[in-house]
Amino acid sequence: MQLFSSSPKPNFTLFPPSQNPNSSIYPFKLSLKSINSPSVPFTLPPCSSKEPSAPVLDQTPHSSESSDKEKENIGNSETIGPENQSPEGLLVVRRPAMEFSGEETGDDVDGGLEERDDDEDRLSSSAIDEGLSQFAKKMPMFEPVGRVELSSTEKPLAVNLALALYKAKVLARNFRFGEAEKVLQKCIYFWPEDGRPYVALGKILSKQSKTAEAKAVYEKGCQATQGENAYIWQCWAVLENKAGNIRRARELFDAATVADKRHIAAWHGWAVLELKQGNIRKARSLLGKGLKYCGGNEYIYQTLALLEARANRYEQARYLFRQATKCNPKSCASWLAWAQLEVQQENDRAARQLFEKAVQASPKNRFAWHVWGVFEANMGNIDMGRKLLKIGNALNPRDPVLLQSLALLEYKYSSANLARVMFRKASELDPRHQPVWIAWGWMEWKEGNITTARELYQRALSIDSLSESAARCLQAWGVLEQRIGNLSAARRLFRSSLNINSQSYVTWMTWASLEEDQGNSVRAEEIRNLYFQQVIGMTNCIYLTINGEPRTVTFSMIHHPKRCQMHLFTSLILYYY
Repeated sequence: MQLFSSSPKPNFTLFPPSQNPNSSIYPFKLSLKSINSPSVPFTLPPCSSKEPSAPVLDQTPHSSESSDKEKENIGNSETIGPENQSPEGLLVVRRPAMEFSGEETGDDVDGGLEERDDDEDRLSSSAIDEGLSQFAKKMPMFEPVGRVELSSTEKPLAVNLALALYKAKVLARNFRFGEAEKVLQKCIYFWPEDGRPYVALGKILSKQSKTAEAKAVYEKGCQATQGENAYIWQCWAVLENKAGNIRRARELFDAATVADKRHIAAWHGWAVLELKQGNIRKARSLLGKGLKYCGGNEYIYQTLALLEARANRYEQARYLFRQATKCNPKSCASWLAWAQLEVQQENDRAARQLFEKAVQASPKNRFAWHVWGVFEANMGNIDMGRKLLKIGNALNPRDPVLLQSLALLEYKYSSANLARVMFRKASELDPRHQPVWIAWGWMEWKEGNITTARELYQRALSIDSLSESAARCLQAWGVLEQRIGNLSAARRLFRSSLNINSQSYVTWMTWASLEEDQGNSVRAEEIRNLYFQQVIGMTNCIYLTINGEPRTVTFSMIHHPKRCQMHLFTSLILYYY
């Protein structure tokens, strides 16, 4: 059978001829309806029919005598199926437009095809091409690979998660928290089973003091990961600890260690919590479990060393510090803690060597430059201390603490105006850093600007009225009111400070000194007794009030009267930092 042939030579058989055209092996009937040109149907040979039907296409070539009959059949397009079948119930295959040369159309095509207009053929062909073009636009397989876009329901590749997390980290570092939150929300949408987006989003919300929202994110993350991600539990516990929910923090640290007993941060964070609560034995037990399950770790060794130093076992503390630095020679925190131990033991030369190793381990570490600069200032090397603080500020231009220490140094040894410039710059770098406002307020009070000092104290409290810095601000404000004679206001401020931090030695002793100065010796003794009923020995330093000024003295310094003669500058830095 010849199909769509412009010459009699090539033959293409669509279906093999059947010896018995009336026989049927398929019970169904097929008919395709025309798409664009219903007036020109195209029919297939009968696949199955028990009733005779006229053949649509004849197998004889054009040169035979039946060519006219074949063309007539093509032009009239009989339907497939029984003769009494209605055309509306059948599917008819559209006949594609055929192109014939001028010579062939003049000699071979009969009158049935000559009646068709050339314009109608062009319209039908253009309609077909337009329909195919629209169809191809809807199919991604017809587009280049780079232009195929992901559908909204298709999950991106896993590598996109790491890229998105890094992008969010950079945005948060540049204080573009809103954009970072949107990126992390998309990560949670596409990868709800991964814990990293929850941890990053919770930390960003915590930086903005959105504690409730951060807790909700951590809770959602624990549910999505079925409680098997120790990092989410640990971050949630740290958040609860900062908020003062000690019992809840313990439960979350416990959940973190259950989820992954090799998660060293959970063991160490829990131990630090117990240390702050005065549970030394419990802290040692937790640190021991951390070493048992996680192996040697510089943070575990460092915390154990500090416990030994507190117990005056200095050789054991040095051994543990040495182990910590062996585990990680680049651990700046271990070198700094060891250096501070040597400072307490008056080993100034060894302390300087350890400070040098600290800055070599981490050249941009702001804490290393700050502590070393304060140490040199305490030793009377003012120029050296100023130089170290300026180097740290140059390496960390957005750090307000270094500027704050420089401002206090300039106030003591230079001028108040230069200190004000540095305080203002530090407050602009981080408006939510409370110690800057507190130190600035203290300087204005010393300069006699009482109203300005109160405004700065109020500004510090407006940032966070329940933090440790807020407790120190209330205590400093109380001292201000005491000095100008507002005793009732001073008592209220001291009481408010103790409501936040009931174990502040400096606040209790300052309040007792106020009562004693007013002749209330019994009341002063009661206040001192109330303090000693609190847990003592939580840190290796205490705060004293001498002549109304806050002073910082470590336990080891009690045995060294020379070290007790500390500068006010040093006390303020340790007090506000």
